[in-house]
Amino acid sequence: MATNEYVEALTGKPVPDVTLMATDGSPVNLASIKGTAVVYAYPRTSPPNEPPIEGWDQIPGARGCTPQSKGFAEHYDAILNAGACGVYGLSTQDSAYQREMAERLALPFPILSDEKLELAEKLGLHLFEAGGMTLLTRITLIIENGIIRKAFSQIDNPAENAADVAAFLAQKNAKAH
Repeated sequence: MATNEYVEALTGKPVPDVTLMATDGSPVNLASIKGTAVVYAYPRTSPPNEPPIEGWDQIPGARGCTPQSKGFAEHYDAILNAGACGVYGLSTQDSAYQREMAERLALPFPILSDEKLELAEKLGLHLFEAGGMTLLTRITLIIENGIIRKAFSQIDNPAENAADVAAFLAQKNAKAH
């Protein structure tokens, strides 16, 4: 599915009723969140002091997960001030694996684990295989009261994704007032 068709297929779609575990130990159901939630899905973060998966740098869009997470941490307050009620990272890694990264990067928001691919499959999120793992293709979703209102799928510079989201929300919020 081409990028525009992918985004169009997601936009306006209800988020399925799936509960995911978060790095803070809480269960999160994105469909039940009241208000605007930002969810950035990324392939995976590599453990510190370990090399990435062989061939990782040759996979289009694979690199940049840690810079993307750092960007969302840096822009967290701006995103909330622009109208979001929460920010969530999302990957197929288990919560224990994600927790190490969230603590190391001092993320002010939880990372959600879709290790069973429930949300990814029900939403039709793009996946790919690498290193014997099934991973999410990078995408950021703006969800309002359980409905996907915007999808950022062409994320050429993951480190700047959060700034783009904050600007989008600020502009949207300004139009609403």
